[in-house]
Amino acid sequence: MISQEDAPRDLAALAVPRAGRLLETGDPWEPYRLIDASGCAVVPVTAYLQDLQAAGRPAATQRSYAMDLLRWFRFCWAIGVRWDQATRAEARDFSRWVQLTAKPAPQRPGERGEQAVSRPAGPLPGTPNPVTGKPAPGRRYATATVLHCETVLRGFYEYHLQAGTGPIVNPIVLARVGRPHAHHNPMDPFGPQQAGLFRPRAPRRFPRRIPDEKFNELFAALGSDRDRALVAFWISTGARASELLGVTGSGIDPGQQLITVVRKGSRALQQIPASPDAFVWLRLYQQQMRGLVPAGPDDPVWWTLRSPFRQLTYHAARAMFTRANAALGANWTLHDLRHAAAYRLARDPQMPITDVQWILGHAHLSTTQIYVNPVPDDVVQNVLAHYRRQAGQKPRGPQPAPGYRAETLAALFGREHR
Repeated sequence: MISQEDAPRDLAALAVPRAGRLLETGDPWEPYRLIDASGCAVVPVTAYLQDLQAAGRPAATQRSYAMDLLRWFRFCWAIGVRWDQATRAEARDFSRWVQLTAKPAPQRPGERGEQAVSRPAGPLPGTPNPVTGKPAPGRRYATATVLHCETVLRGFYEYHLQAGTGPIVNPIVLARVGRPHAHHNPMDPFGPQQAGLFRPRAPRRFPRRIPDEKFNELFAALGSDRDRALVAFWISTGARASELLGVTGSGIDPGQQLITVVRKGSRALQQIPASPDAFVWLRLYQQQMRGLVPAGPDDPVWWTLRSPFRQLTYHAARAMFTRANAALGANWTLHDLRHAAAYRLARDPQMPITDVQWILGHAHLSTTQIYVNPVPDDVVQNVLAHYRRQAGQKPRGPQPAPGYRAETLAALFGREHR
């Protein structure tokens, strides 16, 4: 007999409305607020985001977690199950739904009550870009998104389980295993810890990069000294886009070729080196903006180029990079600049991998070691070069053993010495 918990749910016919949304409040005490269809705040999510803020998680992390929770609450609202009454069956069905359903199409301005504007049709989902080879976003959620959802939901219910405000059992269960590391050899490193039961297998990660010749073309398509300075810093420091955009005047040290950034995760101040070219472009940009924007030690370094002058935001910087991409027909992102910088550093045989880890701000060395692996393009080029070298080599006959002269052996055995 099938219990009510294990009763099948017709997910193919399930319609999940886009109820509720995530609001950006502008309040540093509550940067983001999740509201339901009636416009009321979702209190369990608000409490969880406050807990994340107390643990030092930045606003960007809170937004990422809240987006995952919005998907979960929309699913619960659609199936008519309260969040604190969800069981393993709902967690299983949500994992199936989020892996197989199509992502909701982005809302156009006309759908939000604004004047609709015509936009050029983009590439088909999943189509590789002819310049970069990167596929366009697919119709379904990426595996990384599904994995992030599962991790966030387990932490969300674990928080309410400890606070006594949620179900007495976490519906996001772990995999069925026996005693972990029961037969582990103490001389060997420990393997992966216990994972979630409804957690898909993550694909193998390859380092992403922008080839040097393509980067030169992309750099030439930039339209201002500010944009050239930004890209030069991103490609030479490996800093995240938000970290570089948050640099203030006191964080620039051209004499030592250092910039000071606030790390995304730890929120710690860290000086990282940059290339001389980056400081040259920065000086040209500062001379252009001289007298137009504040230039004190606590003032931002990066500003918009048109009046009224405002601090450059991530979305404006991404739009700048998108325009440069469009000139080449490419689809690289700002984060690809960080990957390209990491790949360049890690592939230098004289650069210790631990130094690369420190520059990138990785908590674990295993994350940095991804960039040691070759990318498919490099493997193909190296193998083709190997074939060319072999084709250019002349066939060689048998050679004498070490310690014997060829002319002596020729006289001894009657062969002509060549």
